[in-house]
Amino acid sequence: MMASLFSFKGGVKPASHKDESAQVPITLAPLPSRLVVPLRQSAGGMPLPLVSAGQRVLKGERIGAPEGNFSSAIHAPTSGLVVAVEPRMLPHPSGLSALCVEIEADGEERWIDLVPVNYETETPDALRDILRDAGVVGLGGATFPSHLKLKPGASGRIETLIINGAECEPWITCDDRLMRERSDEIARGIAILRHIVSAERVLIGIEDNKPQAIAAVRAATAGSEGVEVVPVPTRYPAGGERQLIRVLTGIEIPYGRFGADFGVQCFNVATACSVHRAIDLGQPLISRRVTLAGNVEQPGNVETLIGTPIDALLKLAAPRADTDRYIIGGPMMGFTLPRTDLPVTKAANCILAASPALFPLQGDEMPCIRCGACTLVCPAELQPHELYWFSRAKNFGKAQEYGIFDCIECGCCAYVCPSNIPLVDYYRFAKSSMRTLEREKTVADAARERFEFSTARDE
Repeated sequence: MMASLFSFKGGVKPASHKDESAQVPITLAPLPSRLVVPLRQSAGGMPLPLVSAGQRVLKGERIGAPEGNFSSAIHAPTSGLVVAVEPRMLPHPSGLSALCVEIEADGEERWIDLVPVNYETETPDALRDILRDAGVVGLGGATFPSHLKLKPGASGRIETLIINGAECEPWITCDDRLMRERSDEIARGIAILRHIVSAERVLIGIEDNKPQAIAAVRAATAGSEGVEVVPVPTRYPAGGERQLIRVLTGIEIPYGRFGADFGVQCFNVATACSVHRAIDLGQPLISRRVTLAGNVEQPGNVETLIGTPIDALLKLAAPRADTDRYIIGGPMMGFTLPRTDLPVTKAANCILAASPALFPLQGDEMPCIRCGACTLVCPAELQPHELYWFSRAKNFGKAQEYGIFDCIECGCCAYVCPSNIPLVDYYRFAKSSMRTLEREKTVADAARERFEFSTARDE
């Protein structure tokens, strides 16, 4: 039975610029002399460091243990000597620092003993634990721990598995090339994911501007009953998780709820590939594919170890002389890097070299004229201009009332704003401020409870 397509409101259709990097196969980036591996690379708590300076590690060895169940492990991308465990700056819009492990590579690439698993003989709980300990997270950008998404929600089971191959943001082609070149690995990962959640059907959504990827994945899944490759219309942000679920199933997931609560769950194609490697090969997640594009002489996609300095990758792409800045992520959801010696993380899917001609700098911010253009293109069906006013005024209560946490930060509103207002920056500021206030309130409440308990005990 063919899947019926639905639609989502809003969205934009910027120039794709995908041909520049999609024409050549994925290449393997050289091993750098030193790697800086952030311990926190996913949603959830900070993994606990398992190594110290002066210690030798093997490739794939755990260097960070998951804190509780709401995080995933971190591993050494290569064999070598740990030279430091200390805070370093991360590639993040705020320029924040976090605890990192710096490894001096010995060049030998000596692996730990790998333990492949036959997924058909393991329980779902055991497989989820393996994925947690292998550091498998969502590679579409959100880096949410995959083992948590594989738990049944309020519905009790996951009936429909969505595999996201849309890759809707301009310039980015790492998933496109992965689907063309490693569709068999993706299909194997899909089979494992399906086994864990006992899904009746699998829908693989790929934007219709990727005919070669569609053909490759169809060929790889041809013998699998209940698996369907569905071309979806090319419109940004069709690859957003909630948007793709809505397009393929018609299900709308409100903020605060998860796909599993409605019997559906979504995983990126690169995540499926890493699931295959973790289960079938015993390899933890220590590398990812990154698109190198923009104002460069040699655009393409590279497979690089986590922790590789970004400037080492830029040398492979050969930025042109008039490059004035670098963007990590796509032009819609990415941000300008403060410097290029920062490490590649599990969230890094694209590095763009920008020039004044290719990516003109945004004009001066002007007053909002309430034209409503941002509201028309918002895929979350919010009122971005109202959120802007509340965020700017630090009226966080009103911002929350107007659904600011439903915002997926896709950048459609800023893309069409005639006043050049960096709307998403205001929303990010408001969200981070609200989360900080909530954490401070939690700490204060805990301190008050301890004080009251102590007073009562003394009395």
